[in-house]
Amino acid sequence: MEKYRRMGLKLTPQRLAILEYLEGNTDHPSADDIYRIVSKKYPTMSFATVYNTLGVLKERGHLRELTIDPNKKRFDPNPKPHHHLMCVKCNKTVDIHDEIEVSLPPRHDGSFKVIGHHIEFYGICPDCTKAIESAER
Repeated sequence: MEKYRRMGLKLTPQRLAILEYLEGNTDHPSADDIYRIVSKKYPTMSFATVYNTLGVLKERGHLRELTIDPNKKRFDPNPKPHHHLMCVKCNKTVDIHDEIEVSLPPRHDGSFKVIGHHIEFYGICPDCTKAIESAER
């Protein structure tokens, strides 16, 4: 929590609960998910507290905002470059930390200075595959 104190983040009990929930979280939660979980411990906490905390963390590079779900923004507390694999049935999202070599097509090669990339893979997770196969029997 010292890293958050050094960045000037006011560490209220509610914000500490949000930070603790995010620490090591690989579920890629939405602001609504975070609010729903943390407000159980702090029922008077506002949604604005969650949203503002996420905004500060994103602005300071401690959180990535993901657009992998067209219905809501999701947040990744791991700001290091990595890719994602998503189930189209249950929306489960898995981090892929392996380096994937990508190059631009020749017609775009050199027209942009590429500073990063993010690849999204879509498919059906093993649990959903089992459920589909069981339903077909």
